[in-house]
Amino acid sequence: MPSASRGITVFFYGWFFTKIIILFLILFIPLENKLFASDIYFIDYSKVMNESTAGKKAQNYLKNLLDSSNKKFNQTAKKLKEEENKIIGQKNALSKEEYKKKADALRKKVFELNKGRDNLIREVAAKRKKAGDEMLKKLNPILGKYMEENNISVVIDKKNVLMGDKKFEITSQIIEILNKEFKSINLN
Repeated sequence: MPSASRGITVFFYGWFFTKIIILFLILFIPLENKLFASDIYFIDYSKVMNESTAGKKAQNYLKNLLDSSNKKFNQTAKKLKEEENKIIGQKNALSKEEYKKKADALRKKVFELNKGRDNLIREVAAKRKKAGDEMLKKLNPILGKYMEENNISVVIDKKNVLMGDKKFEITSQIIEILNKEFKSINLN
């Protein structure tokens, strides 16, 4: 097994020399080109979406759309349940063909109701995605300008930050600027 230990030795020296080279490059790169931790800021994108004026309006619009549609669907479902109970109550009084015809018509109505609910969910999801895309499209130039004005090298989403000093969070400042420049999102 001498070849196995030789492979480990070669691996170790390769790894060791790679680390030495990286350390050498880091130490001798001019200081003005280095990326320090103070150049990295973070933003809570979810908070921007939920607390900015445009984000709040979009969220309220989608919630109202969903609530009003669900109310209509629930009323229709209640009527269909009553119709089902009525058909079941008439089962012995109706001929088999008439009962089957009414039951099939009811199934079709239930299917249409469920199809309508599914369409609503897809519509709301599409509008939510559109709102997020629109917000991001408006946010990027604002964020770029803010980074340039404040000499910031990198901004990352807070959800990707394990730990960070609160002084490097710029969410509130960005929301303030976004509220001045972007009042609402067109979801139609």
